Amino acid sequence: MEIVRSQRKTSDSSAAAPTISLYRSAPDIEVRLDDFELFAIDRLRVLKGISDGLSRGKKPEEMEKLVSELWRTNMRLQEQSETMEKDVISHFVLRLVYCRTEDQRKWFLSMETALFRYRFRFESPDSQNVKDKLIQVARSIGQPVVNSDAIFFKVPFEEVAELVSNRRVFLFKGYAYVAMNQVVSLVATQFRSLLSKALVLTNRKWTSTIREEEKDRLTPIVEALSTSYLGPDYSQAKEFGEVSLKDIDQLANSSFPLCMRHLFEKLREEHHLKHGGRMQLGLFLKVGSERFDKEYAYSVRHNYGKEGKRTDYTPYSCQKIISSTPGVGDHHGCPYRHFRVYEPK
Repeated sequence: MEIVRSQRKTSDSSAAAPTISLYRSAPDIEVRLDDFELFAIDRLRVLKGISDGLSRGKKPEEMEKLVSELWRTNMRLQEQSETMEKDVISHFVLRLVYCRTEDQRKWFLSMETALFRYRFRFESPDSQNVKDKLIQVARSIGQPVVNSDAIFFKVPFEEVAELVSNRRVFLFKGYAYVAMNQVVSLVATQFRSLLSKALVLTNRKWTSTIREEEKDRLTPIVEALSTSYLGPDYSQAKEFGEVSLKDIDQLANSSFPLCMRHLFEKLREEHHLKHGGRMQLGLFLKVGSERFDKEYAYSVRHNYGKEGKRTDYTPYSCQKIISSTPGVGDHHGCPYRHFRVYEPK
């Protein structure tokens, strides 16, 4: 990687930035078993909060606010040194927990990379401390600069595929010139690559030695953490709540009326419903038009009284569903009235 100087000058920032670890090696410190588990649970709350926010389709600015709050609530301690220690310990514990299957590694890699990106933005490299260091590096290789904001990083274009796809970098002869304020993409790519390789190595160590050696001490904790439930307490009934996209399949099986479950299953199987089925299921779900596929946008807007005769329809009653007669290829209606005996599941 080369550092290239720009002639453009920009203003400085004087904020200080704490160190963000790349987790290259596990810390050589003693950790109490209680802290081993509690630190991991706190970090897991952060990662699952990020996963939940992404699955709900939160906007970038909403995600930044969410991650900041999750980190402050679950990871921040009174002293910065303690927070950094907890950060490193919890990461390596969860690396053990989520190294054991391909799906676990994929999820952990995605969530840790997302967390790294947001933390990198919070603890911005535009701080004076980092700027001074970059200036020193540039001078040490014979390229003095007036201001680190004028620095561009020359890297192979494939290392910043995200920036290339969004046309946010200058490309020349196979290299991308990454501005200082875009360096998060470059660093996050390197972080993801390092962590991906580390997870594979950790899995090998876990299966070959650690699992057996720690079978009476750490292994039970590690195995329990991978199945820990950290979501809301549903033991008490709530008057209202939110349903995210990832909840739909489970709720369809456990909570949908049979007629709606059948429609949902047919939509999954055939990726399409005729008008009667769309009306019946769409009014039951009342999904916002901006979050639905384009081919259903008109139907959803019609349901909400935004198209056609502009009537805000209400969900169908059982009586209306029973009284309707499905045609050939239709899946709506009442299973107890219109289906043959063997059809209901």
